[in-house]
Amino acid sequence: MMQWNAWGDPDAAKPLSPGIRSLLHQALGIDGTPLDEPTLDQVRLRPSALSPGDRDGLSAIIGAEHVTVDDRARLLRAGGKSTLDLLRRRDFGVQDAPDAVLLPGGEDEIAEVLRYCAHRSIAVVPFGGGTSVVGGVDPLRGDFKAVVSLDLRRLDELHSLDDVSWEAELGAGLTGPEAERLLGERGFSLGHYPQSFLFATIGGFAATRSSGQDSAGYGRFNDMVRGLRAVTPAGVLDLGRAPESAAGPDLRQLLIGSEGAFGIITRVRVRVHPVPEVTRYEAWSFPDFATGADALRAVVQTGTGPTVIRLSDEAETGVNLATTENIGEQKITGGCLAITAFEGTEAHVASRHAETRDLLAAKGGTSLGEAPAKAWEHGRFNAPYLRDALLSAGALCETLETATNWSNVAALKAAVTEALTRSLEDSGTPALVLCHISHVYPTGASLYFTVVAAQRGNPIEQWRKAKAAASDAMVRTGATITHHHAVGADHRPWMTDEVGGLGVSVLRAVKSVLDPAGILNPGKLIP
Repeated sequence: MMQWNAWGDPDAAKPLSPGIRSLLHQALGIDGTPLDEPTLDQVRLRPSALSPGDRDGLSAIIGAEHVTVDDRARLLRAGGKSTLDLLRRRDFGVQDAPDAVLLPGGEDEIAEVLRYCAHRSIAVVPFGGGTSVVGGVDPLRGDFKAVVSLDLRRLDELHSLDDVSWEAELGAGLTGPEAERLLGERGFSLGHYPQSFLFATIGGFAATRSSGQDSAGYGRFNDMVRGLRAVTPAGVLDLGRAPESAAGPDLRQLLIGSEGAFGIITRVRVRVHPVPEVTRYEAWSFPDFATGADALRAVVQTGTGPTVIRLSDEAETGVNLATTENIGEQKITGGCLAITAFEGTEAHVASRHAETRDLLAAKGGTSLGEAPAKAWEHGRFNAPYLRDALLSAGALCETLETATNWSNVAALKAAVTEALTRSLEDSGTPALVLCHISHVYPTGASLYFTVVAAQRGNPIEQWRKAKAAASDAMVRTGATITHHHAVGADHRPWMTDEVGGLGVSVLRAVKSVLDPAGILNPGKLIP
């Protein structure tokens, strides 16, 4: 489990460096004085609303040792790890939390729990690693008598590995590192490395249509899924018989990205690959973002095959955020930093690297060697720890992401940057808005923004207004409301813009068939 009031492992947290403190003071007027925060002993949770009778009923299904109303267990599952979540954890008032935590051991127990909860009007929120940054695991009770967190950590097996077809079936509760360990013992790898990798789970990757930092080489998680099983209140869905099929619409897509609103994903069958023989790195500098973006477009449209390719804009490069080492201390280079990495056999890596290298150079790039790229990889899972330290020092820090076609990248970047800057200036603070291209496709790319400002007034409302302004700008500019962070509660108001009124009706129809009582993760995904 991660910390109750911060990201990840407390031993991995780092204090703000002198360079970051200087940047905060000079750019935002933040003196870095630590803010008051409640200790664990000071946190007050709303009393559990689960009746003794319902606790006994659930205990009869999964065992009393796997049902708890303990305040610490409830607090650890009181939400995800967005800035809004962490600001709420810093509240000295009464905080919301699930009324109980359930840890089922298998599909039969999950099916019984869902039947019981539907009959007793108890909402059920599936819980994996708790890494959501869009309110995806918020314990929203709605009109139900109680809400429980259904923690899937006991579903942690490597069920099978087909080393001929290169497919593996993984339990939904496996974390990213544990899945890689089990596969690695057999000589294989999944290669899915989102920033949440150290804590997020296989089921969570599927339920949120996750995209990892190696997506240029291995694809998004939905590209890796070959089949899955899900327990719904209406029964079990077992989907995916072959690599591809023309047997009607692909029903796997109903579950991939469903965020626990349609069913509880219990197993995922995924495409895997042999552990790479070699990895080669190279960093590049481009004179400006437009030139670098054009170079990345040329690479992906030519199909030269890097495993990782990403581009930081001038602001992100200037504060050294791209590598997460020595942030604020010095510039890596003028212009924009790009990172490339290549995995595979020695011969295949060499050929792909050479072709990509020639293309990037022809498009105006200057090689910086492998050191900045290796530094990025070394620190690529550490950025959330910086966010925690910034929040404690009085800064407002959060990320958001979107995607669009290549021809619209510049307009989208400008619109979102302006919306964030204007909203935060209206709240009384200048803002640093940093951006990088995180994922690329032949037709477009994902833009990932990092925003830093000073906390002013009510920081929760301050960020909600800024995020709403940015979301409106995305919709207005023709981009998606989310590329890989999912919908959750935070993006739900923009889902009608995303899929249209008829699309929302389709989602509601699926919900009514699979979850007639509406107990699964209420208040998420579907407007």
